Amino acid sequence: MAIHYSCLKSSLLTPYIHALADLRLRVFRDYPYLYDGSLSDELEYLEAYSNSPSSLVTLALDGNVVIGASTCLRLSDADEGFRACFENNGTEISKICYLGESVLLKPYRGRGIGKMFFHYRENHARSLQCSSAAFCSVDRGADHAHKPIDYRPLDGFWETQGYEKHPKLKAHFSWKEVHEDKATPKTLTFWTKALTA
Repeated sequence: MAIHYSCLKSSLLTPYIHALADLRLRVFRDYPYLYDGSLSDELEYLEAYSNSPSSLVTLALDGNVVIGASTCLRLSDADEGFRACFENNGTEISKICYLGESVLLKPYRGRGIGKMFFHYRENHARSLQCSSAAFCSVDRGADHAHKPIDYRPLDGFWETQGYEKHPKLKAHFSWKEVHEDKATPKTLTFWTKALTA
């Protein structure tokens, strides 16, 4: 069956919010995030998207099953932890579209779905009259103890989509990893892209 996409703005996400929360928990449990989260935390996090008038959630569906999703909204509507490094250097954050996440189940990877997620989010960013798009990814050392042997970083893919890494733009969050007893601080680095009309 062919994959199809559903683009949902703000409160239209509500009927799918549990499916998206479950998908995030499944995907982010793997390396490099190793996130050991809870459904309640996920639902609280996703409220930002269902409540924001600038948000877009794109679902990838195989039949009626959500197998992937991507999110975005104005950076000014995002969590303060994502805004801080831009605000601190005087950047006008209302002109930046924050690409929250792109999550996809393993059997569906390598089929062009990730490119479609960027396509939908960047078009939405342009509709918001944003001049750039930005996302961040967790920092992991090359010798991380829990990195799978066959792990392939996505840096090359992001570069082919026109994004540039900015080592000085950082976000800081804490979460509990699958091998940890409690949450510990993590650093994430931003990638950005200027958007043309």
